[in-house]
Amino acid sequence: MTSQAPTAPDPSCSNRDSLSGGDQLLCLIQDPYSGTFHADAFWASLGTSIGIMILITLAFSAMRPRNTIVYAPKVKYADEKHAPPKIGKGFFEWIGPVFQVKEPLLVEKTGLDAAIFLRFTRMLRNMFLVLSVIGILVLIPANVIGSNKGFISGNLKGSQSYFVTMTPQYPNPQRLSYIWVHVVAVWAIDLIVAFFLWRNYGAVVRLRRQYFDSPEYLMSLHSRTLMVTDIPPADRTDEGILRLADQVEHTASLPRAAIGRNVKVLPDMIEEHDEAVRALESVLAKYLKNPDKLPAKRPSMRASKKHRANNGGDNVDAIDYLTGRIRELELEINHVRESIDKRNAMPFGFASYERIEDAHTVAFAAKKKHPQGTTIRLAPRPNDLIWQNLPLSKKQRDWRRLWNNFWILILTLLWIAPNALIAIFLSNIANLASIWPAFRPNFQRHQKIWSAVQGIASPALTSLIYLILPIIFRRLSIRSGDTTKTSRERHVTTKLYAFFVFNNLIVFSVFSVVYGFVSAVIKNRKSEDAWHAVVEGQFFYKLLAGLSNVSYFWVVWLLQRQLGAAADLAQIINLVWVWFCRTFMAPTPRQEIEWTAPPPFDYAVYYNYLLFYATVALCFATLQPLVIPITALYFAVDYWLKKYLLLYVLITKTESGGQYWRILFNRMIFAVCLSNVIMGLVIRGADGGWFKVYFMIPPAFLMLGVKYWCAGMFDNQMIYYTKATLKDPENLAEPGKKVRKNDRVANRFGHPALYKPLMTPMVHAKARHVLGQVYRGRLESDAGAKTGYSDIAMDPMSHGQPGKTARFAAPAEKEMFEVVPESQLDFENFKNRAEFADALGGNGELYGRPDDLISERSSTPRSFLGRHSSGSGNSSRATSPAGSSRSASAHQRVGSGNSYRSESPYRRPVGEGTHPAYRDDPSQGDLGQSRGRGLYQMSNDSSENRLLNGAQPFGHATPPDEVGREAYGLDRWRTGGSGYVGVPAREEEEGGITGYDYYRGRR
Repeated sequence: MTSQAPTAPDPSCSNRDSLSGGDQLLCLIQDPYSGTFHADAFWASLGTSIGIMILITLAFSAMRPRNTIVYAPKVKYADEKHAPPKIGKGFFEWIGPVFQVKEPLLVEKTGLDAAIFLRFTRMLRNMFLVLSVIGILVLIPANVIGSNKGFISGNLKGSQSYFVTMTPQYPNPQRLSYIWVHVVAVWAIDLIVAFFLWRNYGAVVRLRRQYFDSPEYLMSLHSRTLMVTDIPPADRTDEGILRLADQVEHTASLPRAAIGRNVKVLPDMIEEHDEAVRALESVLAKYLKNPDKLPAKRPSMRASKKHRANNGGDNVDAIDYLTGRIRELELEINHVRESIDKRNAMPFGFASYERIEDAHTVAFAAKKKHPQGTTIRLAPRPNDLIWQNLPLSKKQRDWRRLWNNFWILILTLLWIAPNALIAIFLSNIANLASIWPAFRPNFQRHQKIWSAVQGIASPALTSLIYLILPIIFRRLSIRSGDTTKTSRERHVTTKLYAFFVFNNLIVFSVFSVVYGFVSAVIKNRKSEDAWHAVVEGQFFYKLLAGLSNVSYFWVVWLLQRQLGAAADLAQIINLVWVWFCRTFMAPTPRQEIEWTAPPPFDYAVYYNYLLFYATVALCFATLQPLVIPITALYFAVDYWLKKYLLLYVLITKTESGGQYWRILFNRMIFAVCLSNVIMGLVIRGADGGWFKVYFMIPPAFLMLGVKYWCAGMFDNQMIYYTKATLKDPENLAEPGKKVRKNDRVANRFGHPALYKPLMTPMVHAKARHVLGQVYRGRLESDAGAKTGYSDIAMDPMSHGQPGKTARFAAPAEKEMFEVVPESQLDFENFKNRAEFADALGGNGELYGRPDDLISERSSTPRSFLGRHSSGSGNSSRATSPAGSSRSASAHQRVGSGNSYRSESPYRRPVGEGTHPAYRDDPSQGDLGQSRGRGLYQMSNDSSENRLLNGAQPFGHATPPDEVGREAYGLDRWRTGGSGYVGVPAREEEEGGITGYDYYRGRR
């Protein structure tokens, strides 16, 4: 068939100056990209993007040696193993180490997630460099040869004609054979993309296998732990979890289980407490900004509705109100913590195995098995869990997911109208001039200037609008039922990508085409039948013309991405924000400490950008081949700049171990298929027939075949350490075979609300001398009031000077705040504090303190022996940083603390109501615990027991002659008994008591 001849614009829109504003708007909707300065916008964008990028990079090189806390914080804070290569003070000395660091060292220094991000960026760079050869040497010459130069020269003027000839917008009817070049290019693009995806999939699997064999993974708690959800009520015990796991797969080693406990409102109370602490710190920072000249009026605030009745009205004294709320919340939190063991069990739990192979074997077998309707899978890191979603049932999660997708759909559809207006006016300022008479003279006099404004401002404004979208999607995803933070981030990535592709690419690009086609059909239907009107509407050619016009916008938009990469390197947004806060506001000590911490890397946002840019480039590869080298340039620049940032500045907040790869792979497959559809429609519009389009169908099936082949070949290797493990024949054959008890893994995953230290209000040291005037509560210790009447009169002990009474301490020490000197406002002094490490610590691995590392001596998670080592044994509040003589002397914890803090909820008398796990067990000496303590009894350092509070040990007390041994046989679940060799079928007093129900009944 022959191509449809190029058609002139609608005659009614040819002279827009004579039309009314409404008619002009309708014409703009039909053809929003008409204009005469697309070429000028291209050259302006190219010059400004490269020029400003170079200037920002030079400014960064000049500021970097003098601002290491901003541009290289990981050099200061990371331990020896994770510290990046050192950089000299020279102007360009940062370039050498970035180029020299290879992938194995990247994995060690930055983690697997960061290494895979850089590998994906490098893959896109290399892939588009190869595609650029096809675009520049094949597609552009083919389009130039096949263009209708006579029509172009007669209707277009200036440099715009050169850009139009690079596209298939105006094909020459006598040279339609050049369309075959596009068909072959589609095949070549698909094969190249498939090759890069397959090759990198194999490389990611190798990285993942190396991660499995790394010491950090082998010694971690989560590597050998299973998470069980949707547990039925009858199996909500430790023993019930063991039975469920055994229904899936028998293993040589016996797991240790822990059922989840209902913490009720405890997380909400702790969150309210933290908000109150931050609010009090903010109030004090403003009020004490100049401590030698306090404002005449004390700060006030509006009390919450439920507390107004007890505070004498709406407006209350802010310091007194917040201090009182903090004290009340601490007492309530400690009371709930004391009673948490009496709560009912939850429908989730964890089971840890002695060997990693056993855990992964059971997890692999559980893919197709759901015993009693449960779901058994590998457990994530403890800090990765979203605890409030774990108790949700399948039905609740399904409904939440449905509603979450519904709201995202509504948001996506609502954005169509404003996005269409952006497509009309933002992409071409000439359209704005045509309907705004007051602006038209200025635009006509300064077209070159407005051309540059269009090339710079419009893409920047478009990007700014979408900065808020990740925040919205992340909040929606939190309520969708995701059980881990990393899975939530993956879902945010996929939803952002779907939103961008639908609104920014499809709607933005084809809205005017659809509107123009519908308008033409309506006009033609007045004189012709409906079908003939549809045919005369020339939909496919209008689609070709519309996409060719909008391709100029995407070329300019992609050029501006270089500025974003350079701005990330220079940390411009962070620097400006911190400067503004320190200059015009009153930051709290906590905020100043947080500003010095390495910021987390937002994988969801940056992965979405990479995927979206690649999708745009693939979809417009044949329409405007210039997008291919421009996109390759962006990925090349972004790779090196992000490599520096991930090495020296940014951290991974929650490490997933490379689990982002599969969603990236699947979205790239989708991008290629979408580009095939668009290219097929373009060829249909240029050629006028379907014959060539049929040859483009096989590549789509090729990409789908690559997807399923890679999934079957690689996915299980990425997820599981092993899919099967050899049973120990001796262990299973001999019922009396004894296994070293010392080899077990302490497997309890505890809710952070049970052990997390509470925040302490921080104030600047410069205001120490006026704290007594500001705080009007009780400054003297009321410890005696808590003990009631006594024959012994005792003064409270000073917190800063153990062994001394508080009444002889310095006046400031009787107050209720943590004083931080100006010289100590550094993350280095607080990186091991729970309140800072959880949000800014990157799992603790960066600082040599992995949150679930198992100690070599007792197989106890290291995080619970030392993660919050700065905590006090007799307080649930966090203390000043320890381990540094500098910080120990510089930071002072002021306040008696007994009215403001309560005794640890974990220290309870051993007696009738004490769980046997906390009773004395002299047989546990080999676990590194002193005689006279319970199995999981805490030492003076409360951090040693935070995870294990309320845990129920499995089995019974081991006889003295068999310390460190346990026995079980092949028949674990014998009818009528406990199922374990050596464990009596009937629970006896202080003997073989193992069931949680027994102790619950006693209470």
